Parts: sequence; structure tokens; C-alpha cells
Amino acid sequence: MYHRWSWITFLHWRCPPSVLQPMLPPGLAVETFDGSAWVGLTPFLMQGVRAPALPAVPGLSSFPETNVRTYVQDRRGRPGIWFLSLDAARLPAVLAARASYGLPYYWANMAVRVTGNQVAYRCERRWPGPRGLRCDVEVRLGPPLSETERDELAHFLTARYRLFTVIAGRVAAAEAEHPDWPLCQVELLRLDQDLLAGAGLPAPVGAPVLHASAGVPVRVGMWHWLEGP
Repeated sequence: MYHRWSWITFLHWRCPPSVLQPMLPPGLAVETFDGSAWVGLTPFLMQGVRAPALPAVPGLSSFPETNVRTYVQDRRGRPGIWFLSLDAARLPAVLAARASYGLPYYWANMAVRVTGNQVAYRCERRWPGPRGLRCDVEVRLGPPLSETERDELAHFLTARYRLFTVIAGRVAAAEAEHPDWPLCQVELLRLDQDLLAGAGLPAPVGAPVLHASAGVPVRVGMWHWLEGP
């Protein structure tokens, strides 16, 4: 699939690896940084969604999405994303992603509003349950990150080029290709969410680590089963 991930905000919290490991299938292990696992909340706007050799379909190809995710490695040490939930505003996209990639997508009422340098995200889950889970986020975008601000943690949390899933009872992966994120400074103005609790996670502790970007074009390949046992 081809698309663009636009106006994305990354919110991350530390989480004990012992909390996340039981949520993973055999063959995947929590990946840590500075001794901690990390849980991410990433609202953004999906644009221009299309299959190869097909045009984007008006009314279906652009919609908000919000992911709850963590970071893992397979048995060969290859890093990637494990999604705990993905909320999207288009039911056909939700059904297609559940059927084709086995991802835990949910249909939700959502909106992304960009006003000058401020971005507001709204999400309220519709189907499948539990209904009513929410995520309201507002941020103010600042100047681009300097080279020193684009540190190892920023790379660990945002530079992810593989997703893992389970297809027919086996762990599979799909590769994501995109340019480096043009990250910028970001100020959190509002956060009201229970998507993390809905994914079975404990309440986050402290302020999140924040990054944001105007977006990049993305190509996600077809899934493939991992090699070996």
C-alpha cells in the first residue's frame, strides 16, 4: 500500500518490559532503550491511501488514525513495531487491514484539525468494543529539531521500518519504506485519553516524550512469515 502519514505526533512513556512481554506472541521480545520498554500513542492523518497501480479513491483514501504501539525484536534481532490497537475513521479501511494484515484495527469517530502551528486530534471508538474509548490531543508545533536534539532516543522511538503481526497463528512482518522524519519541537497543550487503558496497559507515569512531524510518504509491503522456528 502507498500513502502519506501527515501531521503526526509521537507521545511516548516508559513502561516495564515485564508488563509488555506477556502481550507479545512467541518469537517476539520487547526492545528496550535506557533499560525501559516504551509505549507510544501516535495520532496522525493518513492521506492518499492506494494499492499499487490504482488511484486513490476520493472519500476513502484520507482519514485520521491513532495507534497504540510498542517496540520489539524478532529472534534474529530485527526491530519493529507491535501494535496494541489502531483506531481509524474509515470502516472499509478497518475491515481491509484486519483481513489482510491481521492488525487490531478499530472503527472510530475521528478528526484532525490544523490551525496555523496547532494540531488537534479527536478520537472516539465505535466498533468493535469497548465503545467510547477516547483520545483527545492538542499540540503546538515548533521549529525543526537541531542535530543534537535528534538524539538516539528520538531515533529509537520514531525510525521504525517494520511492523509485526500474526497471520494464521504465525508471526509475520511487513516492511515500511519512507524518508527520515522531518521532526520538529512540539508542546503538549491537551491530552485526555483512555486508549492505553483500553489496550490493557497501566496508566502512564509522568509527562510523555514528544516528537512531531509534518509527515512523509510511505510504502508498506505485503506481509511475509518470519523465517525459522
